[in-house]
Amino acid sequence: MDKFIYKNRVGITALRAKMQKFSYKKHAHEEYALGVTLKGIQKYNLEGNSQSSYKNGVMLFNPQQLHDGESGDHDESLDYVMLYIKPELFLEALGKKDIVKFSSSIVYNEKLKQDIINLSSAIFFEKDEVLCNELLLNITDNFSSRDFILDYKKESLIVKKAKEMIYFELDDVLNIDEISKELDLSKFQFIRMFKTNTGITPYQFFLNCKLIHAKKYLEYTKDLYATVVEYGFTDLSHLNRHFKRVYGLTAYEYLLSLS
Repeated sequence: MDKFIYKNRVGITALRAKMQKFSYKKHAHEEYALGVTLKGIQKYNLEGNSQSSYKNGVMLFNPQQLHDGESGDHDESLDYVMLYIKPELFLEALGKKDIVKFSSSIVYNEKLKQDIINLSSAIFFEKDEVLCNELLLNITDNFSSRDFILDYKKESLIVKKAKEMIYFELDDVLNIDEISKELDLSKFQFIRMFKTNTGITPYQFFLNCKLIHAKKYLEYTKDLYATVVEYGFTDLSHLNRHFKRVYGLTAYEYLLSLS
């Protein structure tokens, strides 16, 4: 049986997941994500490259890094934990000012593995914030400068402008014609250019951003129907359907997990 449990604390979201048949749709997170495969095989495509994390594998995701995910063995369940850490918090713990990028996507490091498990357990058992911060520092102390790429990929000005325009439409319907006209492109040129540069279509990017912000709004307000209205979903079932494809459970189930 597929099961997803989330808990938020000190700017970090912890996930404990067990899945066999479920598969994540292509998406990205705003946070740095660090996870441990506890059982089974985690298969996913990361920016177009196929990855497999086996038992004790530590998975490392950069902010806005596109990926999907599924169990690599449908005869055995996949169990794993993930930590989603806000970039400003992760960088502060690292002692870095600018965004850095992990140089490896999967590592096998026993201490790092155990440090991630320790922090996820502390979050789930609602331990003191001071302890959680100390455990986060333990995690970041595993990394040195060689574990990061400092020249993080810079977006072209046209892609950056397109993303900014899409952000302004999260509570409405995506208007491709208006955006492509503003960029002096045909709508087909714009779609092709955006997908070539980001790996996803403008609509997929729009929907992913919509869900990220809807999730944060739901965490803040604890109000499902206000979230539906605020981010322009047709109804609750529309929000639930898209939410589950990315987070493994419906918005309603996620709200229950926060209590």
